[in-house]
Amino acid sequence: MNIFEKIVAGEIPCKKVLENSKFLAFHDIAPKAPIHVLAIPKKNIRDFNEITPDLMAEMSDFILEVVEELGIKDKGYRLITNTGTDGGQEVPHLHFHILGGAKLKWPDLI
Repeated sequence: MNIFEKIVAGEIPCKKVLENSKFLAFHDIAPKAPIHVLAIPKKNIRDFNEITPDLMAEMSDFILEVVEELGIKDKGYRLITNTGTDGGQEVPHLHFHILGGAKLKWPDLI
């Protein structure tokens, strides 16, 4: 069981931003920007290569709710997912980094 599955199961606490029956968004424990939130599907999907188009559409709607909740939708944010070891993925569970709260520079982040 990976760390995100343990968070979904309630075995590891997190600072939740938003949650519904299929997705969870919570603050990253090692933020790279003033706002750094992770959005994950509750179902264990290894990476972007495995998500279905229908579930991705639902996740996109969820992420838009998250950025609205965080107050960064209009000002701007960065959305990142890493896929596989060469892509820098550390946890084998699909997750999107939502970064904002400041003018972001590319080299300074993930």
